[in-house]
Amino acid sequence: MGSYIGILALMGLAVVLCAVFATISWLLGPKRNTTYKNAPYECGVAPVGDARERFPIKFYLVAIIFILFDIEVVFLWAWMTVYKGGTVEFIKFTFFEFLAFMSTWVLGYAYILKVKAIEWDEPEALPSEIQEAA
Repeated sequence: MGSYIGILALMGLAVVLCAVFATISWLLGPKRNTTYKNAPYECGVAPVGDARERFPIKFYLVAIIFILFDIEVVFLWAWMTVYKGGTVEFIKFTFFEFLAFMSTWVLGYAYILKVKAIEWDEPEALPSEIQEAA
């Protein structure tokens, strides 16, 4: 425990200094609230519209698809690395695993194209019953 005394003292000093500086800033800092200070700020652009506005699901869907296919590349990279230096039995086994993995990927990609998940034109990408309700 004696070897940790220096680290504990340094952590205690950091906590005390942070508390002192935050308290001094709170005591000496200006407290005038203006409409400009209270306005929401987002990337330097003035906010337009309501915050509870509906947001298209396409952005989330494309992000999820990107993550899935990005993870696919990570798995393929690891498989290629192991495949390169393996035994004959191991290579045969992993090759069939690779075929199963890639067939799942191709089926997923075909499904994405079938349901038009990556098309940005909303009216064509939505099913007809949802279009009628909108």
